[in-house]
Amino acid sequence: MTTTLDKKALTPAETGVAQALYIHWPFCLAKCPYCDFNSHVRDHVDHDAWEAALLADMRHEAALAGGEPLRSIFFGGGTPSLMPPAMVETLLNEAEQLWGFADNIEITLEANPSSVEAANFAALAQAGINRVSLGLQALNNEDLRFLGRLHDAEEGIAALGVAQQHFSRVSFDLIYARPDQSPAAWEDELRRAIDFGTGHLSLYQLTIEAGTRFASDVRLKRFMPLDDDPAADLFTMTREITAAAGLPAYEISNHARPGEESRHNLTYWRYLDYCGIGPGAHGRRSSAATQRHKKPENWLEAVTRNGHGIKQELDLTPSTQVSEALLMGLRLDEGIDLAAMSRRFNIPSSQLIDRKNADFYANMGLLREEDSRLIVTDRGMPLLDALLGEIVPAALVES
Repeated sequence: MTTTLDKKALTPAETGVAQALYIHWPFCLAKCPYCDFNSHVRDHVDHDAWEAALLADMRHEAALAGGEPLRSIFFGGGTPSLMPPAMVETLLNEAEQLWGFADNIEITLEANPSSVEAANFAALAQAGINRVSLGLQALNNEDLRFLGRLHDAEEGIAALGVAQQHFSRVSFDLIYARPDQSPAAWEDELRRAIDFGTGHLSLYQLTIEAGTRFASDVRLKRFMPLDDDPAADLFTMTREITAAAGLPAYEISNHARPGEESRHNLTYWRYLDYCGIGPGAHGRRSSAATQRHKKPENWLEAVTRNGHGIKQELDLTPSTQVSEALLMGLRLDEGIDLAAMSRRFNIPSSQLIDRKNADFYANMGLLREEDSRLIVTDRGMPLLDALLGEIVPAALVES
């Protein structure tokens, strides 16, 4: 099933002007055992120092990648809902002064669904947040405890209700394919999730990431992940149920009513330019990739010393950009426009994909082509990582 996305917004930006801003808040109350994001637990955070440093980092980026109004801003983490609403408002006011805001700008904040953080939702909405993404992760207490979450099911559902009162757009995350999770149990939980009526759901299979506590637990045989075949069955069922409910998958793990897709995340998946500030944040400016210092204290020291938190800035070859654009774009239900990519990176279409392998997997029903677009089918999506390894030319990946 193909979602209805704004094809005009699909045209790759060729100017090097950022249309999106990512702001990373690295602090959490606790580290979840499955999480490999750049998140940290600290006893004390100097909010005044952090506000000043984020403003300085933002001004540095605007000086290099300004010139066009922002279409989206995303506060990620970590747990950005722990930020004082007054700080959020200050950062948004500065961003508007530096870039200007496009009409109907999307401004998202990730939040944990605790009662303490939900109490800030009204103030965050007043500060300018118009979309919130809640980390519910599960709707029952047993699985919430397994996932290391600090909220219980009742508290999470209550926070969702508060969010729906204050924000025009609400999304929430669930993690499925948990150990021993049955199809019946996941179907019941997913249908309950859909009944809450949000326009967007992020539904992620539990993945054991290196360096996490869950990785250690699996190595020590404290639990066993769900096998690949039953996990694939849950993936297929998830797409069928959400599509029937009017929230089809527009990206491998993200489902939305048409028009409710995350515009900010589409910036990444469509390989458009964006600025990233805060510890560990990545950014893209034309053919350059930026990365900030990951450790909060190192980032803060770098901003004090240099006026920005950049640790590394790399010039990307056209081949590297094509490889990254393919790896990101083929996650989307809309796929990749090979003709547009050829023009953008000045690489012949014949060199963008391994044509022999692409034809082979198209004949198997895992890929399809529509005009100049290459699309991974519903049958192919569960095999996405393997398909990417087959159709993205090795010369592009290795360049």
